[in-house]
Amino acid sequence: MTVTEDARTETVGPRTGGAVAAGSMALGTAARELQLKRGEFVIAVHLGLIVLTRPRDGGRPRVGCGEVERLRMQEGFPDTLRARVRTVGTAQGARQLGISPDRFTRLARAGCFTPIAFYLNRYRAVVWLYLADEIADFAVREPRLLTGRSPAWLIERLAGGADCRARNWRSRRVERLYSLTEDPWARAAVLAETLDPVQLAEVVDDPYERAHLAGLRPEPAFGPSGPPWAREAMAHLMRADEPDEMLWRRVTLLMELDDARDARPAPRPDGAWRDLTRRDPEAGSTCEQDTRADADADADADADAPPAVDAAVGSGATSHQEAGRSAADAVEPPAGLLARIGLRRRPYGAGARRSARSRRASARG
Repeated sequence: MTVTEDARTETVGPRTGGAVAAGSMALGTAARELQLKRGEFVIAVHLGLIVLTRPRDGGRPRVGCGEVERLRMQEGFPDTLRARVRTVGTAQGARQLGISPDRFTRLARAGCFTPIAFYLNRYRAVVWLYLADEIADFAVREPRLLTGRSPAWLIERLAGGADCRARNWRSRRVERLYSLTEDPWARAAVLAETLDPVQLAEVVDDPYERAHLAGLRPEPAFGPSGPPWAREAMAHLMRADEPDEMLWRRVTLLMELDDARDARPAPRPDGAWRDLTRRDPEAGSTCEQDTRADADADADADADAPPAVDAAVGSGATSHQEAGRSAADAVEPPAGLLARIGLRRRPYGAGARRSARSRRASARG
């Protein structure tokens, strides 16, 4: 199962009789028209070579007929298109560079080039794939790393047990998805996918916000595929696994959440409170926690996906909700990891949002 995740989508008009009104075709049909294998097609989408369209009222992504025609009219079709998405594994990449597979693996582990995709072999081991064009560029850019003794920095990095392949793949994916949308909730959803449920709950302590982020997580272009264990392995690779990477993702998620909350609140069921199991040390009062969304908030979603750009907007706040938010502003929740190191900005009620905006305006001034 080859795994790539990113896709660029554009929303189009309503569907008519199960097909998008503006001429388009299913992804499988588009792949055949472009003479691409399924894995090659997904990589082309990942690289932004193919733009998908998504109906406004939902449904699977499709490819516009004009987009297919544009690609078919390019010079050298289909060879030039297939060359741009061609991938190589360790053995093929080593032959392309004229080095041993062992040296190729060491260079990849040290972060000299970044995987574009991976698949799980019959032993359920991860096999990384690289763009052939990027391997060729590396040979031109760094010929000294292909012959002779490895430099000291590379030897030292590998001696410390470094393996940058998964981390570089995650970074590439996040950067690609970031480039596809300006919606702050969609951007926060991309980052939320890089944290495990425990860390995510520490950063996003509102269960309705977590549920909203889960609903905006990227979706597979061709839909969920592969056995459950393969999807679990992919979800595991999506999560940051080094302390500095985890801290960076948490801090960046907090910044995106500030912008998202300023733009609009996460949708909530009518009359729902935010999570308020907090005790006021002066008044001695306790607010009850509403846990109705907890069952859905931390549901795992496939990482093999394009971004869901259109975020739902909740209905207007009722007086009950306003009371909940006022109580949230008045109560200071327990400090977590980021609070202890001075990077956790809480609470996040209306007063806190106004203070955050004032601080950012002062910093820019």
